[in-house]
Amino acid sequence: MQPIRLIRSAVTVGGWTLLSRGAGFARDMMMAAYLGAGPVADAFNVAFSLPNMFRRFFAEGAFNMAFVPIFAKKLESGDDAQGFARDAFNGLAAVLIVFSVLGTLAMPWLVWAMASGFAGSERFDLAVMFGQISFSYILFISLVALLSGALNAYGRFTEAGFVPVLMNLMFIAAMGLAVWFGWDMGLTLAWTVPVTGIAQLAFTWVAAHRMGLRFTPGLPRLSPDLKRLALIAAPAVLTGGVVQVNLLVGRQVASYTEGAVSWLVYADRLYQLPLGVVAIAIGTVLLPDLSRRLRAGDAAGGRESFNRGTELALLLTLPAAVALMVIALPLTHVLYERGAFTAADTQATALVLAIYGAGLPAFVLHKVLQPLFYAREDSRSPFRFALWAMVVNVVFAVGMMPLIGFSAAALATTVAGWTMVWQLWRGSRAMGDEARFDDRLRRRLPRILAACGVMALVLWGGSVLMAELLTAPGWRYPALAGLIAAGMVSYGGAVLAFRAYRLSDLRAAMRRQR
Repeated sequence: MQPIRLIRSAVTVGGWTLLSRGAGFARDMMMAAYLGAGPVADAFNVAFSLPNMFRRFFAEGAFNMAFVPIFAKKLESGDDAQGFARDAFNGLAAVLIVFSVLGTLAMPWLVWAMASGFAGSERFDLAVMFGQISFSYILFISLVALLSGALNAYGRFTEAGFVPVLMNLMFIAAMGLAVWFGWDMGLTLAWTVPVTGIAQLAFTWVAAHRMGLRFTPGLPRLSPDLKRLALIAAPAVLTGGVVQVNLLVGRQVASYTEGAVSWLVYADRLYQLPLGVVAIAIGTVLLPDLSRRLRAGDAAGGRESFNRGTELALLLTLPAAVALMVIALPLTHVLYERGAFTAADTQATALVLAIYGAGLPAFVLHKVLQPLFYAREDSRSPFRFALWAMVVNVVFAVGMMPLIGFSAAALATTVAGWTMVWQLWRGSRAMGDEARFDDRLRRRLPRILAACGVMALVLWGGSVLMAELLTAPGWRYPALAGLIAAGMVSYGGAVLAFRAYRLSDLRAAMRRQR
């Protein structure tokens, strides 16, 4: 995959992710309006976070990081990639069926471990009930992640990209039906979770079948390749577990303030929009590309792909991070404050959003730097780095909670994120020139930062001038759109003026796509 094809594939993934995040944001706007940040919202957010937490533990953040490089190399060499994928699918399914049953039975303990501050309140019983209904989602979505990884290795990003869009559309439809028929909103959301998992698995299964991949269910066969996969995946699974411990710590800290779990979730949705569009897109495309290049011995091509992916990621992420910090309050007020979502909820969510914004570049750089290790089948180094980041997260979250309350959870996440980046960067120094920034990236990064500074001034000035419009009914939506447009235009103009990116780069890219 040439660098321009890598960027084009990343744009494809990013486009679908943008659509997914947009639909997900619409879903959360509806949830905020119907549930606010009350007990039902807190309970559902904790219950839904449990299968998603273990999904990242088993599949997206761990198993797939080990599966994709091996599968991609088998495709490159002409080995039996389909047989390997089938064995991996059956092995993962067997583990997850057992885990789903055990997790459902142990739901009261899982809820307590996630949010002990709920104990003795209505939120605890609701979270247990919602969790028992929705926990089987981990089985379906983890198998979807494996199938999506196989499709990505074939360069088929559209099918896998539609999967999260489908989930959010089903949630939106379910809430609409609940309002229409008068159903209980909390129970409706809980039952929608496993239904969406079944729909996502069916869609991905059909997409893989059309590609010629046959995933016949059966008893797992412990082949030599599967043993090798297990050995490589084990440290990655532990790494995913460490990352989820960080999430667990944050939820625990937040659970002692009513509404705080929901504030974190609503802020998370806003910063996940740029994170998903850029980081997931770049990481999804970069890992199989680097794996193929290592197999072919193309060190120069690998370095070019790594640097152009990093350049694109920072070009898009840094302004998003600045915007989230500078206009966190207007964003939260305009997008969320309605119905059951109060002004106090807006203030708390905006604070969390600004803190998350400071960590956004770190979370994106994770996705850029980690493939350097996983493409080399090195899952041990990221595990060691994640352990240290976990220690930092726990110390900050617990130590700062008496001083700044629930926002300590967000601050700890951001500080731990930058700690992880620093370790990944240091660890990659031993990989040689292939993992180093080239002259073009080093020259352009300061210019990108300068352009972000110009945009920050425009956004701050605009938010002051349009303060009344941003809170006026009927005007706040166009006012926010105008403010965002002013920020985008100022950033784009500054990027071109400072030569952080050139029109000739875009024209060359368009010519090479023809």
